Amino acid sequence: MPLSPQLGHSTNLIGVATACIASPAFNETPKPLHIAGTRESAPGLFDQLAKQPDYAACGRIFQDYMCVVFGFETEQRLGTDRWGRRRYRNSYLRLIQDWGLDSNNAQGAVFKGWVESRFGLYPTFHKHRLASFAGKDWVSYIEEKMNSRYHNNCIYMQLDLLYEYCQWAIEHYQYPAATHKTLYRGVNTLEGWQAQDTGKQQGIVRFNSLVSFTDRPSIASEFGAYILEAEVPMVKLVFFNGLLPHHALHGEAEYLVIGGDYRVTVQR
Repeated sequence: MPLSPQLGHSTNLIGVATACIASPAFNETPKPLHIAGTRESAPGLFDQLAKQPDYAACGRIFQDYMCVVFGFETEQRLGTDRWGRRRYRNSYLRLIQDWGLDSNNAQGAVFKGWVESRFGLYPTFHKHRLASFAGKDWVSYIEEKMNSRYHNNCIYMQLDLLYEYCQWAIEHYQYPAATHKTLYRGVNTLEGWQAQDTGKQQGIVRFNSLVSFTDRPSIASEFGAYILEAEVPMVKLVFFNGLLPHHALHGEAEYLVIGGDYRVTVQR
C-alpha cells in the first residue's frame, strides 16, 4: 500500500489538520501550534521561566528542570543500578546529540516517531526512501522507533517540553516579532523537486518529517551541490543553536524543523 499523499495521520496532538501543517499554504501563513496539555502539565516550569531576568537564565532553568524531573543527574551520579548493571536513561539531549551524528540511526527513528505522533507527519526517509507501509524499510523504521531502549524515561514527554520551551523562547526572547526564519539546506540532488513556472529557480520540495537546516549558506554548501533556501515558520522550529546553554549541535548552527512541502529557492 503506498504511503498517503496526505503525508500523515488524520489525527495529531496539535489541533490542526496534518494536511494543513504539511502544506506550503500553512508555511506562508502559519498559525500558533501547541502540543495538547504540555504547558498545562508543567505550570511551575513556565511560571519560573517568566520570572527570569534574561534568556541565559531561562536556558539554565529549563535544563535544570529537565535534569531533576527526568533524573539525568541521578543516573550520572550512580552510574550503575543495584545489580551492578550500567544504567541507561534516555534524554532529549542524547537524541539531539545522536541526531547530529546520524539522523538515520535508531535515535533518529525515535525523533521521527515523535513528530509522527504529535504532528501527524509520516517520515519519508529513514535509511531508505519510505514508499510503502508493507515494505521492509517501513517495518525497519517501526522497529527502531519503538525500541524500548530509547523509549524509557518518558522520552516523548521530554520532546514535548523541548518543543514548547523552544516556542516559549521564540515568543519571549529570540524572535518575538518574526513569523519566519530564512534557513538553508545543502542537498546533492533535486529528487522530488516540483518546479514552478516563475522564471526563477523556485519550486516545492517535500522534506522529511523532521529535517535539519542551518542559518548559514556557507555551512549548507558543505552538505551538497545545491543549497535550498526556505522561509521556515517559527512555529515549525523544534530546536535551534542558541536555545540551550549546553548541547551538542553548536558547530553547525543547526535548526531542527518540522517537515512537509516547502516552497524553496535553489542556489547553485
